[in-house]
Amino acid sequence: GRAEVLEGRLAGERAVLVRARSFMNESGGPVSTVMKFFDVEPDHLVVVHDELDIDFGQLRVKIGGGDNGHNGLKSIRQSIGIGDFHRARFGIGRPSGRQDVHDFVLSGFGSAERKELDLNIELAADAVESLITHGLARTQQDFNS
Repeated sequence: GRAEVLEGRLAGERAVLVRARSFMNESGGPVSTVMKFFDVEPDHLVVVHDELDIDFGQLRVKIGGGDNGHNGLKSIRQSIGIGDFHRARFGIGRPSGRQDVHDFVLSGFGSAERKELDLNIELAADAVESLITHGLARTQQDFNS
């Protein structure tokens, strides 16, 4: 009940798409529950998340790393007991001027960003598909802009 789940096949591999319906900072519980139900190991988990330290529209793919203050990643790490999972990091950039980071992250996208958003979401989805079909090294080569 705390996540929307879609199971299918991608290039012959089972793929489970999950969107937690909890608050972002409580997403670890639903992610952990779904991982246990579908018997998914952390090295087969891909988390798509926003990233302040990357300019808007840029994408970076990696495995592991710290949570860098991201409460959703912190929740997932605490719930599954490890941070070694794949990440498709979608750049949102840092706030300009003196705007509070918390307010910036929770605010909507600007009009210029909204025009590019659908294309950027497709790019992130393509990167996840590439991780499944081609692995990390090739995905990083193709998508880390």
